[in-house]
Amino acid sequence: MTGALVGVGVGPGDPEHLTLKAVRELGAADRVFVPATAASAGGAGRAEAVVAQHVAPDRLVRLGFAMTDAGEREAKWDAAGAAIADVVRGGGTAAFATLGDPAVYSTFAYVAHTVARLAPGVAVRTVPGITAMQDLAARTGALLAEGTDGLALVPWTAGADRVRTALDSFETVVIYKGGRQLPQVLDVVRAAGREDEAAVGTHLGLDGEVVAAASLTDGPAPYFSTVLVTPARGGAPRGGRL
Repeated sequence: MTGALVGVGVGPGDPEHLTLKAVRELGAADRVFVPATAASAGGAGRAEAVVAQHVAPDRLVRLGFAMTDAGEREAKWDAAGAAIADVVRGGGTAAFATLGDPAVYSTFAYVAHTVARLAPGVAVRTVPGITAMQDLAARTGALLAEGTDGLALVPWTAGADRVRTALDSFETVVIYKGGRQLPQVLDVVRAAGREDEAAVGTHLGLDGEVVAAASLTDGPAPYFSTVLVTPARGGAPRGGRL
């Protein structure tokens, strides 16, 4: 009998952002797999740092992933899928801890696809997690959406034109995956006339966390950085955006 693979969203970095269901699933799994990249230099990645406060070390399995090299990335997905398939083919339950939410730009999607191919019949389910945009909104006191507001989530990797279109078309815009090119990202926000509405968050919930107005931000930032652009709401009557 084939077992189960559970993608568990663990939030951006604060261990207290895990849901009760996430903690329960992590505790019930036979093995808990956590991603690591070259950026972690062989040590614990961000997801592992969160999970380690809830799971015993002997139940954690670290899996290497590549973020930039396409050929190496495919090989890492294959290796990760094979390791997880070994657990579920025997009827076990494997949990894969992913930053944020497993349904939002997560490596879990590629891992689950690989495991399903290697272990036909595996039950795949997910546990939602708090996203970086939610965390940054809470830390800045911003409203993500109100009334008839539209909200766009766009990765910088989709291109500057996609970001420009979102800034022109939506009240709230969240930009992921642009930390290393943050000056260019903020140039686009500034050109749209929305710099005063923007905030930048890096290392949310971790040591070294930075949350700042875009106008006070300079230079590149870590890959896992979030730019949040929300409309000015001062002076609007209650329910004025309905």
